[in-house]
Amino acid sequence: MSEETSLWQFPAGPGLLMRPWRESDVPAVRDAFNEPGMYLQFGSVLEEGTVDDAAAARWIARYEERKQEGTAYSWAVTDGPGPSATLLGQVAVTNVNNVHNWGWVSYWTVGAARRRGVASAAVRRLSTWCYAELGTHRLELGHRTDNEASCRVALAAGYRVEGLQRDKLRYGGVRYDVETHARLVTD
Repeated sequence: MSEETSLWQFPAGPGLLMRPWRESDVPAVRDAFNEPGMYLQFGSVLEEGTVDDAAAARWIARYEERKQEGTAYSWAVTDGPGPSATLLGQVAVTNVNNVHNWGWVSYWTVGAARRRGVASAAVRRLSTWCYAELGTHRLELGHRTDNEASCRVALAAGYRVEGLQRDKLRYGGVRYDVETHARLVTD
């Protein structure tokens, strides 16, 4: 393991590891985003079932570019170390603002990892990393109000509800309200 990899790899919870993305993750990322409804998390306007290997590779590469710029940091969440580990999800901090010391948290899990505490454990670990390594004071996240599972993750990770953004997101012709949450280093 290189020094760079070891600096970016750490336990996220019992049996969980957060590690840098690898080229070998492309098929797992493709499959994750092609699960029903997951295309909404892909970060661009796509239709269900349209994420191919090239799109998954671009998604991984975009996070690597943003890491080099110091504006976003993303990890694969797996069930352990090594090449045989299974991808369970992703956790990231984006829109890192070093003037006001805040960032935007996002996360997702594959179907098999849902309702197992994977996302909330990874968000808690990410938050600790952000406070210690980035000097972040405030972390924010949001979820569609119809995504109760995401709300449970936010609350379990210590993020307090702060408000409602009406009609913030649009997927196809449907607009969604977003509930916002935040966690301070002092919480």
